[in-house]
Amino acid sequence: MFLDSLLARNPGLADTAAELHRRGEIPPDTYVMDLDAVAENAVLLAEEAERLGLSLWFVVKQFGRNPELIRAVSRAIPAFAAIDPAEARTLHAAGARAGNLGHLVQIPHRALPEMLSWRPEAVTVFDLANARAVSAAAQRLGLVQDVLIRLEGADDSVYPGQEGGVPLSALDAFAEEAERLPGIRIAGVTAFPCVLCDPQTGAPMATPSFDLALKARELLAARGHQALKLSAPSATSMAGLPLLARLGATHGEPGHALTGTTPLHALDTGQPERPAYVYVTEVAHTLADGRPALFGGGFYPRARITSALLPRTGHRLPVQGAPAENIDYYRLLAAPEATPGAGRQVQAGDTALLAFRTQIFVTRSTVAVVAGLSSGKPRLTGLYDAHGRAL
Repeated sequence: MFLDSLLARNPGLADTAAELHRRGEIPPDTYVMDLDAVAENAVLLAEEAERLGLSLWFVVKQFGRNPELIRAVSRAIPAFAAIDPAEARTLHAAGARAGNLGHLVQIPHRALPEMLSWRPEAVTVFDLANARAVSAAAQRLGLVQDVLIRLEGADDSVYPGQEGGVPLSALDAFAEEAERLPGIRIAGVTAFPCVLCDPQTGAPMATPSFDLALKARELLAARGHQALKLSAPSATSMAGLPLLARLGATHGEPGHALTGTTPLHALDTGQPERPAYVYVTEVAHTLADGRPALFGGGFYPRARITSALLPRTGHRLPVQGAPAENIDYYRLLAAPEATPGAGRQVQAGDTALLAFRTQIFVTRSTVAVVAGLSSGKPRLTGLYDAHGRAL
């Protein structure tokens, strides 16, 4: 999906990743992250958001909750949106400031005392039971916690496994109850996804859920709530920030923009954010019909992978489809003979480079961080698992 963009915009990362694998410094099934590019992308986003009067909470699940990358991003964007407690703890330990907790996954009630003690800017609640739990935990800590009300998504826009939220039709009754809770203050609304990229052009577009969030804020304002936040997550990028500002959002939550890997970046290599990661694996074996099999572990079902580059031979081979319900022990490429102009014979152990949309935290992958590419002096600074733990 992003291989053309990577080779056009950040060829040094591809070369460095291949060399690290050739020398045995990184294993197959490794995402190599360009620390400099991630930091540069964060600065671009922070400066554009400030120009437009927006605030940002950054998200890190897509690059493996990595502490080096967290520190680099937080220098430009200090506060985070954590999708679940494990991510929140990693971000907090790395020194970033808690922005929005409960973003996609509600905070378990027994974890509330710990996480509210960090004094997050907001906690997202999906229903009254969670609002009551946040209020009670905040009271025990002697504070009043700002909460964002998550709206139930518009029909046909909610991803399976991410259901929940307050229906717009029930918001008035919800607010009436929540206003009586002494440990919380209604501070705004959110929904997911509020922005998606057009499948044909990649351009960011508001979803019907964004419209629901706008209507919800109007309803709360009519009840007397002031200075209400509206966080509009998904596909937050340089191209999308003007849309958020124009429609009235107060917050964006950049994730894939930090690595230059939104769907728009696959279609338009001229976007300001540079691609900042590449997936490295190797040929494990070759089938009797000539198809090379790559070691797996890092293939994400929604990745939209198209091809793999084998630097030693110069082959650029199509990646064959695989059912999402199967474990990705291997991933098959088309046989080299079917690719005109192919070079030398593919061998077991050959490096393979791929670039596609991922969520590293759901993989079995290693994450390698490389610094110094921007100055022409790349160096490997660390190896981590997919949850940010040093190896």
